[in-house]
Amino acid sequence: MDPLVTLIGALMLVISIMLSPLSSRLGMPVLLIFLVVGMIMGEDGPGGILFDDFELAFLIANLALGVILLDGGMRTRAETFRVGLRPALVLASVGVFLTASGAGLVAWWVFDMHWMAALLLGAIISSTDAAAVFSLLQGRGLHLNERVSATLEIESGSNDPMAIFLTLMLVTMIGTGGASEGWMALLMLVKQFGIGGAVGVAGGFIVVELANRVRLTPSLYPLLVVAAGIMVFSGTNALGGSGFLAIYLAGVVVGNRPVRMMPMILQVHDGLAWLAQLCLFLMLGLLVTPSELLPLAGGGLVLALALIFLIRPLTVMATLWPFGFNRRELGFISWVGLRGAVPIVLALFPIIAGLPEAQLIFHVAFFIVLVSLVVQGTTMAPLARKLRLEVPAGEDPYRRLPLDVPAAGDHELMLFPLRGGAWESPRPLGQLRLPDNTAIAGVFRERTCYQPSPDMEVSTGDVLAMFATPAMLSELGKALSGRHAPKYLAERAFFGDFVLNGDALLGDVEQVYGIEFDQLPPELSLAECFARRTKGHPVVGDKVVLGPVTLVARATEADRVTKVGLKMDNQ
Repeated sequence: MDPLVTLIGALMLVISIMLSPLSSRLGMPVLLIFLVVGMIMGEDGPGGILFDDFELAFLIANLALGVILLDGGMRTRAETFRVGLRPALVLASVGVFLTASGAGLVAWWVFDMHWMAALLLGAIISSTDAAAVFSLLQGRGLHLNERVSATLEIESGSNDPMAIFLTLMLVTMIGTGGASEGWMALLMLVKQFGIGGAVGVAGGFIVVELANRVRLTPSLYPLLVVAAGIMVFSGTNALGGSGFLAIYLAGVVVGNRPVRMMPMILQVHDGLAWLAQLCLFLMLGLLVTPSELLPLAGGGLVLALALIFLIRPLTVMATLWPFGFNRRELGFISWVGLRGAVPIVLALFPIIAGLPEAQLIFHVAFFIVLVSLVVQGTTMAPLARKLRLEVPAGEDPYRRLPLDVPAAGDHELMLFPLRGGAWESPRPLGQLRLPDNTAIAGVFRERTCYQPSPDMEVSTGDVLAMFATPAMLSELGKALSGRHAPKYLAERAFFGDFVLNGDALLGDVEQVYGIEFDQLPPELSLAECFARRTKGHPVVGDKVVLGPVTLVARATEADRVTKVGLKMDNQ
C-alpha cells in the first residue's frame, strides 16, 4: 500500500477530530463537519482525491453502521420500550412507507423522473438518523422526557429495515422492468423483520453468556462484544434478514443484562462508534462530486424543504396521534427527521445495480442529507428547549470502574467531580443525602487521597470516589450535582414545593390543601389521574392541570407514577 494513502487518511481523521469542537460552538452536528472535510479532500476540493469504488464504500459503510447501531442498542434502556415501543414501530414501518410515498411524489414532480425511479428516491431518503440527533442533543447537555427520547431511540434502530426493504424492492422492480416481484417483496419484508428480530435477540443472549462465562483480560471484553456483534450482523444478512435490526437488538439485550466489565465495554464502544461515524462520513464525503450537486440544487432544496416542513410532520401526526403525545412532543418529533448516513448508503444500491438514473438519485440523496444536517441539525437543541421538553437531570460520574468481585455484586467504583455553584461553599460529608446501598470510598484533592469522615468538608474541585450500583446512578447524580440549571429546570420551579405519593387520593389532597377538584371523583388516586391523561404510559415531567393546581410526575415505576410534585398557580 502506498504510504501516502495512509498518511492522507490519518491526516483527514486528525483534521476532523480537531475541528469537532466547532460543533458545540456553532450548534451544528459534528457529522456535518466530517462530511465537509471529506468533500474538501475529494476530487473537487484542494485534496484532489479521486475515490469512486462504490462496492468498497458499501462494505465499509455497512460495517460502520453495524458498529454504530450496536453501541446505540447497548445504551437503550429496556424500560424505554414500555413507553416508546408501539409508537416507534408504527413510525418506523407505516411512517417510513408514508414518507417514501410523499417524497417520491414530490421527486416525480420536481425532477420529472420516471415514477418508479422517483419512488426509489423517496424510499432511499425515508430513513431518519436518530443516532446523529442524540449525539447532538447530548453534546448540548439536553435531557429529554422519556416519552420523546424513547420513541426516537427505538425508531433509530428499527426504521432502517423498512427503508432497506423498499429500496431493494424498487431496485429489483426497475431492474426487471415490471411489478411482478410483489409477492417476493412481501416475503422479503417478513424475512427482514422476522429473521432480524429473532437472530438479534438470540445473538444478544449468546454474547452475554460468552462475556460472563469466559475469563479474559479486561481490555478484551469490548473486542469480544464488537466481534460477536459483527458476527450477528453478518450472519443475519447471510440468512436474508435485516442485519441492522439484528445488531441493534443484540446491543439492547447486552446493554440490559448483567455483563462483566460493562462500564469498560461501553467506554471503549463509545470510541469505536465515534471512529465508525468519522470514517463513514469522511468516506461518503469523498464519494460525492460537489460540482455535480449545483445543477440539482434548486429541485433538491424543494424536495428537502417539503420533507422537513410537510411530509415528516404529516407522517408523524398520522401515525402517533393515538399514543397520547401532546402537541409539543409531536412538534419536536416532527422536526427530528434528521437524515444522515443511511440514505447515502442506500443510494449506493442503484449505482451498484447499474440503474439508468443512479447518479442523479445518489447526488439528490446526498444533497438532502446536507440540507437536513444544516437546517434541522443546527436548530434541534434550541427547539427542544423552546418546547420545554427537558426534565431535570443529575450529574453523571466522570468515570465508572467495575469491581468484578463476586462479593461486590454489581457495585462499581464511580468518580464524581464536585463542580457548580452549590459546591462553592464547603459542606461536611455527613450532611450529604446519599441513597442507600452507597458509600464514599475516598476524597481526592490536589492529587492526594483523603479518608472520608462525617465532619470532613468538601467543595468545588474535589472528587468523590463512591461505591454504588448502576441503579443508584440517577439518584446519586442528583445528590452530587452542583450545576445551576436554568430557572425553569430547577427542582422547585419544575416540580413544585410539595411532594406527594402517587397513591394519595384526590379527596385527601383536597382536605389537606383546601383545594376542590370538582371535575374528578375524590376516590381517584394521583397516579390514576396521570394514567388517564397519558393513556397508561406516564413519564417524569408529565403534567396534569386541575383547576388552580398543576400535578407534575416526579418519579415513575413501570407504568405508574410513584411521586408527584404539586405546584400552585402562583408558583
